[in-house]
Amino acid sequence: MARNLDPKCKQCRRVGEKLFLKGERCFSVKCAITKRNFPPGIHGGKGRTRQTEYGLQLQEKQKAMKEYRMLEKQFRLTFLRAQKMIGNLGENFLSLLETRLDNTVYKLGLASSRDTARQLVSHGHIAVNGRKVSIPSYQVKTGDVIKIKDGSKRKKIFNNLGEALKKVNLPSWLNLVPADLSGKVLHAPGAKDLAANINAQMIVEFYSR
Repeated sequence: MARNLDPKCKQCRRVGEKLFLKGERCFSVKCAITKRNFPPGIHGGKGRTRQTEYGLQLQEKQKAMKEYRMLEKQFRLTFLRAQKMIGNLGENFLSLLETRLDNTVYKLGLASSRDTARQLVSHGHIAVNGRKVSIPSYQVKTGDVIKIKDGSKRKKIFNNLGEALKKVNLPSWLNLVPADLSGKVLHAPGAKDLAANINAQMIVEFYSR
């Protein structure tokens, strides 16, 4: 399974904002954006250069790919799927990204980052409606129940999960049951639930060239 192995803090510095790729570290004073909010590299300290319209569209696409931990092929296939849906293309595209299983596990607070959520899914620790699902790109639907498998709850990685779940900023389209380490999809993400830091229209324009 292909992954982006570039240093996570450099990815955030490249786009100029927090992408929350390293869990708790992103909320601490050690965050790279807090300490060095300029592009990585020998010329980064000189500031950000003015970009063309194409450059801005490309940067927005790359930012979304990094945030959702996807590579170009899978990202574009998701966009093509959104094109076949009825409604606003940008909102449909972001909704498909939000309802990926790895992102849903992260939004429920069952993992500290999307990378960790992807790993939990791939290693078979997550069940959807009582059945193990090991595909991070699996699309959850209204009514689906996502939970950590009973046989996995004793794993060391889940020892302090109960405390972490108390701090989760849960989106309106999900419901969380901390005692059972599970959550439920209440409805499809609405416009207010989609990533506010991503300009979907610019991504649409990039792929529509």
